[in-house]
Amino acid sequence: MKIVNYLLSPVFALTFLLLLIIFQPFQWLGLKINGFKGHQYIVNIMNWFLMKSLLILGVRVKVCNHKNLPEKETLIFVVNHQSMFDISPIAWHFKKYTPKFVSKKELGKGIPSISFNLRNGGAALIDRNDKKQAIMEMVNFSKRIDENKWSAVIFPEGTRSRDGKPKKFAANGIKILIKYNPEAYIVPLTINNSWKVFKYGKFPLGIGSPIQIITHQPIKVNSLPFNDLMTQVEATITGAIE
Repeated sequence: MKIVNYLLSPVFALTFLLLLIIFQPFQWLGLKINGFKGHQYIVNIMNWFLMKSLLILGVRVKVCNHKNLPEKETLIFVVNHQSMFDISPIAWHFKKYTPKFVSKKELGKGIPSISFNLRNGGAALIDRNDKKQAIMEMVNFSKRIDENKWSAVIFPEGTRSRDGKPKKFAANGIKILIKYNPEAYIVPLTINNSWKVFKYGKFPLGIGSPIQIITHQPIKVNSLPFNDLMTQVEATITGAIE
């Protein structure tokens, strides 16, 4: 089986990179021709292709318990983080809610398509070494989410889990999002198995482990005191990790 991993990994890596390179000019054209809507349309298509490219590794994506989420409301998707392959499935499957991600600042440059999207698509780019910048970026991001009725996607562990085991959730980013979106709903999401793509490290990649996204019941942010809300959200997400 390891031989198959070595054979498929470079094919997947090349395909993934080519998709990012191809979609960079299309994003630019979409933005110039039709503004935000044009750009978002291209980004949605790109995320479908990126997600489907995982099939080269025999990795399928399944969304379980897809709840009837509130419409025309601000949603805050709170998610455990296992790998870079968490991103495109969330972006595609929840595209109806226009999800915008909280990301580290380093991703805002040097990566075809991804950096362009983060800089121009409304994401938050956080400098984890600059607390003041991080707070102001989250405040501005929270206001954009509220004004546009977009969704926010935040990974409160702060970094990826290398073995699937969750890290302690940080509350600050969620607290800011709630402060500026007091009528929003938190939607807990549990990611399973995406860490297995990197179970051998960067090369070869793991194959054949389906990624699962579990959608939990939305929670109105003002329905509980903040500490109780965080406790419930964290327990809900981590309790469904396999």
